Amino acid sequence: MPQNPIDVSSRVSPQLSALLNSRITNPDCEQPVTLIAARRFFADLLPADFKEAERLHHFDISESLLDELDALIEEFGATALAIDFVKANASESLTRAIESVVNDGNRENPPSLETIRDALLAGLGARLVGDGVLEDDENDTLLAEIEALIEQFGADTLAEDFLRYE
Repeated sequence: MPQNPIDVSSRVSPQLSALLNSRITNPDCEQPVTLIAARRFFADLLPADFKEAERLHHFDISESLLDELDALIEEFGATALAIDFVKANASESLTRAIESVVNDGNRENPPSLETIRDALLAGLGARLVGDGVLEDDENDTLLAEIEALIEQFGADTLAEDFLRYE
């Protein structure tokens, strides 16, 4: 199945993104997870009386997660991969590493994921541990995390798109 050419994850609420991610990362779930498969799974979790009441009265003024999922299915199709609708964020420690490269005054262009990987390979993580920005155990996972992001989104993707703001 082809990936959607636009960043559809930016159009998904954080709650639905987290819900889809929990389904995608569930080791007991069959892969790949499509929007319709996720919708069926989530709908089956609701008690029958709640589903019927919401269908008849639609008492919630705001859009429910199932409504949001239905709108995505209508727009992108039932077989669209759910992973395309999950917003990816860097961990807190990788966010600090990305920010240190972004804030480097000697940089002419915004860093890509590949730039961050190269900086980590050149010792950025160890420098951040030495500066007290990261704990030693946080440095151990940075390279694996950036590699996973590169594999999923490509090496030329802007690293700033994955900053976590909490």
